Amino acid sequence: MFSLPVISEKTVARLALYRRLLGDLLSQGRRSIYSHELAALAKGSAAQVRRDLMAVGYEGSPARGYSVEDLIGALSRLLDHPATQKVALVGVGNLGRALLSYFAGRGSQYSVAAAFDADPGKVGLAVNGCPVYGPDRLAEVIEREGIEVAMVAVPAGEAARTVHDLCTAGITGILNFAPVRVWVPEGVYIEYLDMSMSLERVAFFARSKRRTSQQDSALAK
Repeated sequence: MFSLPVISEKTVARLALYRRLLGDLLSQGRRSIYSHELAALAKGSAAQVRRDLMAVGYEGSPARGYSVEDLIGALSRLLDHPATQKVALVGVGNLGRALLSYFAGRGSQYSVAAAFDADPGKVGLAVNGCPVYGPDRLAEVIEREGIEVAMVAVPAGEAARTVHDLCTAGITGILNFAPVRVWVPEGVYIEYLDMSMSLERVAFFARSKRRTSQQDSALAK
């Protein structure tokens, strides 16, 4: 069993962002980067980048900066499970099918090993190679497959019961796509992805940017 250092949620989010940005740079042929350059890409400060990377235990060179490839490796050793991590999906509607399609064949660190749906017409099918089970087999399959992480893509009214059943079955990490906040016991981490709220924020700031641009144009005349 491997142990993880204690790192805040915000730091983990920034480390994951750094890794994605570094991966883009590596694909473009970039071999090294300084903290202030990575900070500019991440919309942060160089001091913050250096503090975050101290958690990884990787140090750059004042003359050459950080090795992009080596830093990606250090971040991956911290962020990723040593082996491919199995994930469960509850809800095989339009969103659930899109999630299965997204993860299928990507060579990802994560593999959706089992899906669950209350619709008898979907039980027994394989969607993008993932078997679909009825909710009555949730605890059995999760234990058999050794699954610790689950995605929830059910209607809002079903989310609380679904999350409760997942926690009872031994799930300790949940990504909830249902547009509702639900209770989880201590020791279970849950994260919410409410696409409607995200779209509302994007639309608001789009309007705000347009108004600002129009005001600047009017002042310039």
